[in-house]
This record gives sequence, C-alpha cells and structure tokens, in this order.
Amino acid sequence: MSKQTQPIELYFFPTPNGFKIAIMLEELGIPYNINIVDFHKGEQFAPDFLKISPNNKIPAIVDPEGPDGKPISIFESGAILRYLAKKFDKFLPKDERAAIEVDQWLFWQVGGFGPMLGQAHHFNVFAKEKHPYSIERYIEESKRLYGVLNKQLEGKDYICTDFSIADIATIGWARVSEKQGVDINEYPNVKNWIKRMKARPAVAKAFAQSK
Repeated sequence: MSKQTQPIELYFFPTPNGFKIAIMLEELGIPYNINIVDFHKGEQFAPDFLKISPNNKIPAIVDPEGPDGKPISIFESGAILRYLAKKFDKFLPKDERAAIEVDQWLFWQVGGFGPMLGQAHHFNVFAKEKHPYSIERYIEESKRLYGVLNKQLEGKDYICTDFSIADIATIGWARVSEKQGVDINEYPNVKNWIKRMKARPAVAKAFAQSK
C-alpha cells in the first residue's frame, strides 16, 4: 500500500459529490488540504481551476505524489474514488468478482442515484417556478432508486457486504432524502445503513469539518 507524505489538494464545495472525496480521504487517514471552490462566486470558472477540472465541477484533486511520483490532477468523483482506492489498496476488493460488484454500485450511484436525486432536490426545493410534472417525475424516480438500494441492503451492513467506495459515493446523497421528497422511513434497510455510515468516525468528521 502506498504512503502519502505530501497532502493531496481537494477542491471542494459542501455538496453530496464534494463530501464523497472528503470522506474517502478521512477514511484513508492521509494528509489533505481543502480548497473551497465557491459556486456562489463563480469560482468554478476560474482559469486555474479549469486546468484541474475542465468540466468546471467539484470535486477534483491534485495528488503531488501521483503515478511515477509525478503530480496528477483528477476530476469526476467516481474516477477520484477509484484512483485513491487503487493507490492505497483500500475499499476496493482484490477479488475480481467482488471488485466488479463494487464498480457496478459505484457507477449506479454516479449515473443514476446522484443525478436523479439531484434533479428531485432542484425541482422540489430550488426551482423558482414549481413544475408539477418535473417534480413528480424526479421524485418518483428517486423513490424507485431508494427501493433498489433498500433491496440491495437486505441482510447486509454495507452495499456490497464489506465497506467500500460504493458506500462512500452514496451516503452524501442518501442522508438528505427529505429534500428529495423521499420519506426514508419507507426504506428501513437504507435508514439503518445511513445510521451505520454516520457512526463511522471518518464519515462524521468529513461532514463536520466540511460544512
């Protein structure tokens, strides 16, 4: 397993996607610095940040000790999680079948659970004009996805049995279900998983220091 001597630079704003990487870095116990990219000030469009994250989104990282010891910048939360998991040999199983399962649920979150819940949150809370069709569409899809997660967690402590980057990717979104128009009490396995996740010291620290 690699060791980290210089801190990783995390480009962050307190959103579910941003929390993913803060949690991962805390779980790994490696040094890192938080660099706030304030959306309200348009800092995501700053030329220096666009060199790191050309899609002008957080999270992004710069690892000064990348492959071959040379610095590397990485954007997109799923790519960052896989990079860190592979570099430090944690939270992604060595067994190929188990690793494929984790990848499936990681990409399920990145491609569905996050974007759909984000749309539900937007139209339910932030949209200046309430559009009933959009609200219903995204809330219903969010409920379906919570149902998928609830079924996956049946009889398990974590999404893929052992704690993994799939759990790290998902918790930031699931913990704010009320803003997505979802009653978490209807998904008891997810509700219990959220409690387990919040009880992890690294998860609690990431949420507490990154508000």
